[in-house]
Amino acid sequence: MAPYPSVSPYPTLSAYGPDMAQFLGPAAIREIAATLDLRPTKSLGQNFLHDPNTIRKIVRVAGVGADDIVLEVGPGLGSLTLGLLHAGARVVAVEVDARLARALPETIAARAPEVSDRLQAITADALHLTSLPEPPSALVANLPYNISVPVLLTLLERFPSLQHGLVLVQAEVAERLAAAPGSPAYGVPSVKAAWYAEVHRAGSISRQVFWPVPRVDSGLVSFRRRPSPTAAPREQVFAVIDAAFATRRKGLRAALAGWAGSPRAAEAILLAADVDPLTRGEQLGIAEFARIAAIGERP
Repeated sequence: MAPYPSVSPYPTLSAYGPDMAQFLGPAAIREIAATLDLRPTKSLGQNFLHDPNTIRKIVRVAGVGADDIVLEVGPGLGSLTLGLLHAGARVVAVEVDARLARALPETIAARAPEVSDRLQAITADALHLTSLPEPPSALVANLPYNISVPVLLTLLERFPSLQHGLVLVQAEVAERLAAAPGSPAYGVPSVKAAWYAEVHRAGSISRQVFWPVPRVDSGLVSFRRRPSPTAAPREQVFAVIDAAFATRRKGLRAALAGWAGSPRAAEAILLAADVDPLTRGEQLGIAEFARIAAIGERP
């Protein structure tokens, strides 16, 4: 690859070795951040990946290739973006920080001009995203810790073209998203994610591969979309899930009393759905919640 033009504000590849042609190492991350006068903020969840081996792992486990249009939320300075592009995918990168969204195409064009035409960068808040230039087939993202679950669920709802993906989230959140019924981590995120997809833990990520270093480790969560239960609409099912876990130590007869209208009505619905009224919500899977919602909404 030819060296950067002398007018480029970005460091030359030779400063970091040949591997940096595909990835941004710690020194490159800091230099680009300095050029942009960027001070990472906790409120935007700005912890930037800088370890080539971690990026290789994410791209490999995500299983993306030339047939994929990848939605990347929070691309930051472009470390993971470069890895996805070199895997052959097209990338639609959604970045809430306007400075980073503007700088990302420049970084990619300077470091990997041969793949830069496969990138589209958009300045937007992922929670308010309603349309994209192309329907994405995969989601691969280092999600901000404080909004990772809402972002994932929102994107799965709004973009049914998303068929598979891999997200990097706080380790504790990864456990919750992939938890099975009856396990200690099982809760609202677990059940709602299961509405859309089969969800699994896909590995652990050390906090040391980020700049700045966060206070917690991270986990990888993979998903593959499957048909949602058809017993009841999503909104109705999610209302039952929320009620069941609002007082998770109570049996469902008591927990669903407000939703159903009374404990007696809740019991009747549960029995009709073939669910023990004394069972807690943490014991049920998404199919059972869908069945309860469907019976509860019958005239």
